[in-house]
Amino acid sequence: MKKFTQTAKTLLPALAAVALAGCQSKQPSEMEKQTLPPAPVAKIIPKELTAHGHTRIDNYYWLNNREDTAVINYLKAENEYLDAVMAPTAALQEKLFNEMKGRIKEQDESVPYFLRGYHYITRYEQGGEYPIYTRKKGTPEAPEEVMLNVNEMAKGYAYYQVGGLKISDDNRLLAYGADTVSRRIYTLYFKDLQTSETLKDVIANTTGNMAWAADNKTVFYSRQDLQTLRSFQIWKHVIGTNPQEDQLIYEEKDETFSVGVYRSKSDKYLFIYSSSTLTTEARFLDAAQPNGKFTVFLPREHGHEYSIDHAGNKFYIRTNWQAENFRIMEAEEKAVGNKQAWKELIPHRTDVFVESFDVFKDYLVIEERKEGLIRLRIRPWANPAAEYYVDFGEPTYTAGLSSNPEFNTTILRYGYTSLTTPNSTYEYDMATQTKKLLKQQEVLGGFKSEAYQSERLYATTRDGVQVPISIVYKKGFKKDGKAPLLLYAYGSYGYSTDAYFSSNRLSLLDRGFAFAIAHIRGGQEMGRQWYENGKLLKKKNTFYDFIDCGKYLIAEKYTSPEHLYANGGSAGGLLMGAVANMAPELFKGIVADVPFVDVVTTMLDDSIPLTTSEYDEWGNPNDKTYYDYMLSYSPYDNVEKKAYPHLLVTTGLHDSQVQYWEPAKWVAKLRATKTDNNLLLLKTNMEAGHSGASGRFAPLKEVALEYAFYLYLEGIKE
Repeated sequence: MKKFTQTAKTLLPALAAVALAGCQSKQPSEMEKQTLPPAPVAKIIPKELTAHGHTRIDNYYWLNNREDTAVINYLKAENEYLDAVMAPTAALQEKLFNEMKGRIKEQDESVPYFLRGYHYITRYEQGGEYPIYTRKKGTPEAPEEVMLNVNEMAKGYAYYQVGGLKISDDNRLLAYGADTVSRRIYTLYFKDLQTSETLKDVIANTTGNMAWAADNKTVFYSRQDLQTLRSFQIWKHVIGTNPQEDQLIYEEKDETFSVGVYRSKSDKYLFIYSSSTLTTEARFLDAAQPNGKFTVFLPREHGHEYSIDHAGNKFYIRTNWQAENFRIMEAEEKAVGNKQAWKELIPHRTDVFVESFDVFKDYLVIEERKEGLIRLRIRPWANPAAEYYVDFGEPTYTAGLSSNPEFNTTILRYGYTSLTTPNSTYEYDMATQTKKLLKQQEVLGGFKSEAYQSERLYATTRDGVQVPISIVYKKGFKKDGKAPLLLYAYGSYGYSTDAYFSSNRLSLLDRGFAFAIAHIRGGQEMGRQWYENGKLLKKKNTFYDFIDCGKYLIAEKYTSPEHLYANGGSAGGLLMGAVANMAPELFKGIVADVPFVDVVTTMLDDSIPLTTSEYDEWGNPNDKTYYDYMLSYSPYDNVEKKAYPHLLVTTGLHDSQVQYWEPAKWVAKLRATKTDNNLLLLKTNMEAGHSGASGRFAPLKEVALEYAFYLYLEGIKE
């Protein structure tokens, strides 16, 4: 592990040189030399937006209407322009698509997991876009029962996604959700697995989240507000009854909270889980008494986050009560509602963040994060002093608890991957401390992990903080500043971006690119404080960290401004927009996927999906302090008359998380304002939402487009 130890002060001369280099002329690539067709020009219709006595003029507010023919025509014109500009890369895109598809084992299946007498398997057939969900009774060698063949179900749909599969306790009924629009609005269906009949019980406008009671006929499910898309209600349905007569069990009145429902590991309890960014509250009900009333486990207290499970005759709680990095506690069933009666199992530590936990008859397993890396801690109930950690043996990696539905077992299943190691599933015997590789993602096409090298670096930022960077490249990579490098980050909501394997990424690495993940503040890689220092009125630390990581990689000769590219999506797309405004000279090109770029306008409009639940992350701009701070970094509001890097921006017409008009408005304003002749492209998937196309292979065409954008800017045509 290489650790960067220079102070911010000693790094300043190098960073100054970087800034100067970014201002120097760059050699144009073949793409930059081509004669471009005229770009679409969005009409200007000024709209005044006033808050706190301050007025902004939004010339492209009119794009906020997907029912307007003029809006659709504009989006289509942008797509046609992109197709024309990227036409020279058509052969390259096709080659990339076939390359990436060719690495996927088409005839494949998951490792079975065992639950209530059945082995459950997800498999794919040759050429199939979608999964086939199956099970086998008793042993893996038993005859296969096909529960759902999503390939058949998806016929006739441009988009199709199945989610939330749940089996009744008697193993007979399957409940599942289907989304055919990509707005994360699911219709619930029920299938009798004995007769293969799909029941008449059909429930529209749900989140896809559900849980069975123990009576094999009662289902609790969550429903969302169709305007804001907030999951705000829990309903109860009894199989065989009219869904119109379903009973409302709980409604979350606070617009900053969302709700869901799940079953405990013991199967004894049902939980309704109500949460905002910083606060949670759980309710529970005996699963054998579905007509009973849910009881509050612990009343909500602002800033108190807790999650609970149940096994044996106790509740287990992950909580940040008097523990910023969380701790694990247990409670007797009679201790509900009284924190003082909880017993501490895993204490709080300032240098270790508790991610999650799982409980078994003889063991407690804790997923922890220290120095940015996941560790699995095994603690025997009978002898806590004999606890130990699972050894993974790589400098940068991703690990995590997998599906472990069985309580009375010594076998732990976990997942593992790294920048050079394909996704792997292990079984670990906690009694003998031995592990067995059950399955590793098979990468076709001659892939050899030893041909690639990964490193863990640390960049010292302008305020003296060391930010980890995970980087991978093909061996033989020269650190002379001439190599292309793609820098990725997210940095919001406390979501930690771990080092993970991507077979698609090999198409860049094999063409000389390095790929790096900047573990910037706003995530929780380095503990809860890492998140706290990258949100609300400290959000700019996220942007500064990314910029300083880029400068560090340039100073250390991994790349140069002529060859540095950046990518991020959603809140990571906000990051892309911010750094494009703050340090455009640092990057040759940027790809912003479904970017959240119109921060102020969106956060002021509580009718837009998911806005109110975001206040604890970004702040509430109805408060002038937050309004002013958001306005100071909002990418759309800070577009200036200056040169920008080459930009490719993607969105989906049905996006439920970041509405399509944000990136569309941003591109329109950039095109009217920026002073350079660099590429500015907008790709709108007219049939999908936030996650893009559905299926195994269709999304590869979107990846191929983005990779072709980077490669052609580098002058790489094949």
